[in-house]
Amino acid sequence: MLNSNLKTINCQGRLLSLEDPLVMGILNITPDSFSDGGQFWHEKDALNHCEKMLNEGAEIIDIGAVSTKPFADDVSLEEEKKRLQNILPTLVKTFPHAIFSVDTFRSEIARMAVSEGASIINDISGGQADEHMFKTIGELQVPYVMMHTQGMPQTMQVEPKYDDVMNELIVFFAKQIASAHQAGVLDIIVDPGFGFGKNLEHNYEILGRLERFQILEKPIMVGFSKKSMIRNLLEVDIENSLNGTTVTNTVALLKGANILRVHDVKEAVEAVKIIKKCYSERSEESVSKQILRYAQDDNLKSKT
Repeated sequence: MLNSNLKTINCQGRLLSLEDPLVMGILNITPDSFSDGGQFWHEKDALNHCEKMLNEGAEIIDIGAVSTKPFADDVSLEEEKKRLQNILPTLVKTFPHAIFSVDTFRSEIARMAVSEGASIINDISGGQADEHMFKTIGELQVPYVMMHTQGMPQTMQVEPKYDDVMNELIVFFAKQIASAHQAGVLDIIVDPGFGFGKNLEHNYEILGRLERFQILEKPIMVGFSKKSMIRNLLEVDIENSLNGTTVTNTVALLKGANILRVHDVKEAVEAVKIIKKCYSERSEESVSKQILRYAQDDNLKSKT
């Protein structure tokens, strides 16, 4: 269960409440992302899509300048920086009240992004790819999304293996969180990294036991949107994967997820709204806490 110190994260002086689940909208400014590569490559398209997601209820916009799909081509630091500098300052100026996250595993990009107005850093490597990341985030004092991956995009889906996937992820996060705190990082959000170095069985085992990550006492973010774990199970293409995405998002919410990272904001916001309605009238306790408590109660009943 989330403790009382995790109700908010400090986004450069703006406190963002995590009492109830939030939606993070994905804005890929890349030519090759698996779902929307090239669609928001140009400034006008990026601005229009950002406005649409904000209007639909996204609390955070996550900007990615490098594709992290399986087997994606490597992108140089210079190219990643160029892509962000072409669009991020304009987004921040156009939407001054929005909270922007930047998806990067490079500490130099993180520093540049925050200087340009980003408020959150979302690192797919969880601090593994750049030894300076934790120190940098500690100095910048911005929230940090710590994701788990087994390998980087170029290799992560080449026969991923675990002896016990849940235990290995929890041990990974415990170690990385301790290192990050030692470096001065205050606000940490954990992301199990669905589809990052996990096969179909790994992904659904993690989703089915998502509430176990509450032992870390950190907010939980999940990202299933249109991924192969949905497409392969349901035998659908990307264009027909929204229903599966909504179902997995709903399961995650019922298991205590605090942030949904999605391409389709409207549908995710609707899922959150329905879940909130189901639980909001039971007490003044936050929705996330209620959901987790009822899930734990059900687990206990099933064992007796």
